[in-house]
Amino acid sequence: MQEAMIKRAKELLAEGIVNRVIGWKRGEFAYDSTPAIFETPEELERDFVYDDLTASNLSKYLIKESRKAGKILAFLKPCDTYSLNQLTCEHRVIRENIHVIGIPCDPKIDAEKIKAKGISGILGIKNDGVDLTIDTIYGKESMPVSEAIMEKCLSCKGKKHVTYDELIGEDGELCDSGRFDMVAELEAMTAQERYDFWRSQLSKCIRCNACRNVCPACTCEKCVFDNDASGIANKAAADSFEENMFHIIRAFHVAGRCTDCGECSRVCPQNIPLHMLNRKFIKDINELYGTYQAGEKPDSVSPLTSYTLDDCEASIVHERGTE
Repeated sequence: MQEAMIKRAKELLAEGIVNRVIGWKRGEFAYDSTPAIFETPEELERDFVYDDLTASNLSKYLIKESRKAGKILAFLKPCDTYSLNQLTCEHRVIRENIHVIGIPCDPKIDAEKIKAKGISGILGIKNDGVDLTIDTIYGKESMPVSEAIMEKCLSCKGKKHVTYDELIGEDGELCDSGRFDMVAELEAMTAQERYDFWRSQLSKCIRCNACRNVCPACTCEKCVFDNDASGIANKAAADSFEENMFHIIRAFHVAGRCTDCGECSRVCPQNIPLHMLNRKFIKDINELYGTYQAGEKPDSVSPLTSYTLDDCEASIVHERGTE
């Protein structure tokens, strides 16, 4: 797949259809892939990579890149295309300045899950579909692929791209991922149990802002949490209330717009399941307003930004919340 992607990118550069490419390159470590811009065939040949570890959603980078001169080629996985559609709907990207190539995606591997098994000094990872063979500075190690799958890929919405200009490989299908199962388990808890769960999780937050910075739905020019006039601009939480407030307010800000790409949890250094907050809101919207998937269409309107006479009433929400 990587070779086919490099070949097509070089063709589009040579034809002048695009003048740069956004993809991934290897970072400091073998398991550390990062988004990158490529402007020449030489850069593509030397640095471009697409493998089991290239999990980053590239859509948010297109906010600025689509406003630069020329056209950019973007390789987007199925889940990434939902984010691009939502950004298009919100007029945050200039879609005509982006040439999208949809690429197939198998479950990505989480290096942190490998390291949690006591495997360190990773030099490379090979995946045969059943087991991982991990080359390390201490020798070879192995573990089942199923134990190393990235959390966001365990609840994949499917393999179908919702926007593209061309595809490499065949498009896939949507699937029932059971992504609301954990939300239902949390809803079944008592109020105190839920409070204790989220306090135990959110108290780990170090306010690094990685979740906000990577989120395709967080696109404000200046975040309220960086606004000195807001009174809440401090990075480190002053008390337990602020630990809750940052994430709860952020979840409200992206409600109805979150595509459930899972990037917030992927980048969290404290392994807080932040996507569960957003997923709870998605589940509520589906139940109260009808099934809605943000980013499914480039011209869709969120139920939370429109009003109809059939909208649920506050009393219904109260009754539902006390079931």
